[in-house]
Amino acid sequence: MSRTLSRRSALRLGGAAALVLPAWARAAKAEGPRLVTVSGAITEMVFALGAESMLVGSDTTSVWPEAALKTPKVGYMRQLSSEGLLSLRPSTVIATHEAGPPLVFDQLRAVGVRVDLVQADHSFDEVLRKLRAVADATGRHEARGRVEARLLAEWQATQQRVAAAAAQKKPRVLFVLAPSAGGTASVSGLNTAANAMVGFAGATNCLTSFDGYRPMTAEAVIAAAPDVVVATRQGIDGGGGEARFWERPGLLLTPAGKKRALVTLETLYLLGFGPRLPQAVLELHERVAAAAA
Repeated sequence: MSRTLSRRSALRLGGAAALVLPAWARAAKAEGPRLVTVSGAITEMVFALGAESMLVGSDTTSVWPEAALKTPKVGYMRQLSSEGLLSLRPSTVIATHEAGPPLVFDQLRAVGVRVDLVQADHSFDEVLRKLRAVADATGRHEARGRVEARLLAEWQATQQRVAAAAAQKKPRVLFVLAPSAGGTASVSGLNTAANAMVGFAGATNCLTSFDGYRPMTAEAVIAAAPDVVVATRQGIDGGGGEARFWERPGLLLTPAGKKRALVTLETLYLLGFGPRLPQAVLELHERVAAAAA
């Protein structure tokens, strides 16, 4: 019943907002596309295509390049509001299917805003889908061809570099999603961006008995016996730094803990699956290999 009522509320909002839709349409025709991006990686694609003049807003995961920080923010990608988005008068909103809640996108569509949700499956094809979605929304098809060719070349070169080290023993990696100080850390199983990145980098996720993220326990960490721990730089810094991180239960009793083998990268760079993916994979590969040596 609550879902039905929510749908009806969305339609009522759409009916009311439709009164001002002609003004939006006139503005869009005069000004060109007004784009809001809900994904740091999608925002990066806008800049990669040279279409940042069309960007009127982005979500709080959009932190790179530095100019992205100056765009009006619509909140966290999973906690959007239609009011915040509509206040920017977008003609198009591009997000991944992980964004929401879904009702917000229903409300946007009801008043004529184009909503493009890109499937996020932690693959290189996801990167290309984001590129194509932005190119379609901005009309930057010639630029898209150049960027796509560069990405394909970089990805092939990265895969070759990683494959050249495949004959060596693959390091066992534990990915830890460390929250702010005092919070419970989580570890990555299968079907996560972290798991995909570990595999792309030529290493092995040492936790494969579950999907997604689970709270980190000392028993599971010790049993996993990672050679290297990977975490986001923001997570480590927010938790009090590396010294505090190694105090988490069980870590010092692992091969990684005994060597303090920790690799950290910036969150969006490591997990965003944007135009910097080839560089991120190569850097992760090289740093994990060095830490495991």
